[in-house]
Amino acid sequence: MPAQRRGYEWAPGYWNWNGRRHVWVAGHWERARPGYAYQRPEWRQERDGWRLNRGGWQRGPAHDHRKHYENRGNGRGDRDHDGVPNRVDRDRDGDGVANRYDRMPNNPRRD
Repeated sequence: MPAQRRGYEWAPGYWNWNGRRHVWVAGHWERARPGYAYQRPEWRQERDGWRLNRGGWQRGPAHDHRKHYENRGNGRGDRDHDGVPNRVDRDRDGDGVANRYDRMPNNPRRD
């Protein structure tokens, strides 16, 4: 894996099945998405054979190496626990209404 780049997440390479044979898909850099964690591609064995989970961005808490996203115990870190620090979260309370249009941006009820 290459050295870490600020603001990017490394998407590792993996073996993909093209219908006839396995082909290598090279790793690449993905621009980081606040509030999302990157899930790497992986093959999983299921009852009827192997399946490729291609991975991608999943909404939720960030990976362990991104400790700056977690609530630091002061009540202002990440109010809605979506992995985005309140200071940059466009919807601090997670009610679906952007802070700039929300009469009560720290209250999760839709008012």
